[in-house]
Amino acid sequence: MASKDPKRKSNRKGERETDLLARLDSGEAASVLKALLARHRELRPEAEAIARHSLTQVSLFSVAEDVEIALLQYDYDDLNGRAGGHSWGYVEPTEAAWELLEEAMEPFVNEMKRYREMGLEDQAQRFCQGVVLGLYRVRNGQDNDILGWAEDFPAEAAGNVFDVWMSASGIGGEGETARHKPRTLPPAFVREHLPDWGWLLKPAAGD
Repeated sequence: MASKDPKRKSNRKGERETDLLARLDSGEAASVLKALLARHRELRPEAEAIARHSLTQVSLFSVAEDVEIALLQYDYDDLNGRAGGHSWGYVEPTEAAWELLEEAMEPFVNEMKRYREMGLEDQAQRFCQGVVLGLYRVRNGQDNDILGWAEDFPAEAAGNVFDVWMSASGIGGEGETARHKPRTLPPAFVREHLPDWGWLLKPAAGD
């Protein structure tokens, strides 16, 4: 009879525990991390360093692509489900289209604000650039059923995102100093990627 290998048994146990952690959803993982840091406060600096590194990886072109996907996801079925007669009244197709597109944009605006609130000014700017670029790419409607009913939405939404980025105040870190400086998108970026939206070059104070 083969002898039992305690090291091999220990490895199998470790693999099962690793599999359990890999199967946690985001909420469960956050709860485990919170409990771990509460028990081992010496790990907090390392955890914060990892978190900051993760948050600083902002690709404006990936953000732009995500914005395009979000805005082009709707079709006439979505529009018809929102427009028309309802118990609360009649909703015009144009109004319904704007509502859908505004809902699609909301997570991006909130994410940009989150970077500002954490004092990550450079990341907030890149995220803003990505959102505006995504809106610019769909400014002609892309033969999309919804954007055809809201032709002015991309430019107006870009103006709103730009204003939110300029007016939001960061807290701590870079945000404490950057909010007192005029902010504008990099001129070279606007001229190369947003040539029809030169109005985005206007500077404005952070407050």
